[in-house]
Amino acid sequence: MKLLRTIRLDASDSFVFEKPAEPGEWAVSGAFAFAHGDLSNLQGKARTAFRAGFLGLESLGRSTLAQIVETNESDRRDVVEMLAAQLVKCFGAPDLATARVAAEQEIGFVASLCDHPPGVLVAVTRNHQDGTVREVFRTLRPRDGAGHARAFEFMESVGEDDVPGEHLDLAALEKGQRR
Repeated sequence: MKLLRTIRLDASDSFVFEKPAEPGEWAVSGAFAFAHGDLSNLQGKARTAFRAGFLGLESLGRSTLAQIVETNESDRRDVVEMLAAQLVKCFGAPDLATARVAAEQEIGFVASLCDHPPGVLVAVTRNHQDGTVREVFRTLRPRDGAGHARAFEFMESVGEDDVPGEHLDLAALEKGQRR
């Protein structure tokens, strides 16, 4: 089983996001965090967070990149519980049972992005058009076995992984559904 953890290759997240995620946090796409806002009026760091940030679950900070890591079922359950608790505490879920269902779906989606070897990095690009949020995920890996270095010194795009059916309808998102 594989999931995503935030990673920081340089200090740029500290400059581009209002609240950067700490390296090593469990990560989700986090598009749901923008469900109640006016996406057409986002500016500055909030706009950057929407357009290119994964959500770190512990801090609720943003990370430009997430890394695929091997994990186990116990960690997965803990991540679901952590996300469910955050959904109730910070995102208006009515109760923990409802939040758990949404968290299971979100973590299932994250796991579907991890169909690559551990260590591969994932980047997200989001846009909003006609009430729909579209997410495109790209995988990045070091060139020829090089270790992780500064973000702009080693990244090689492996391709776009535009996940079919993952165009988020904001109304459905508010109800905890992914379209």
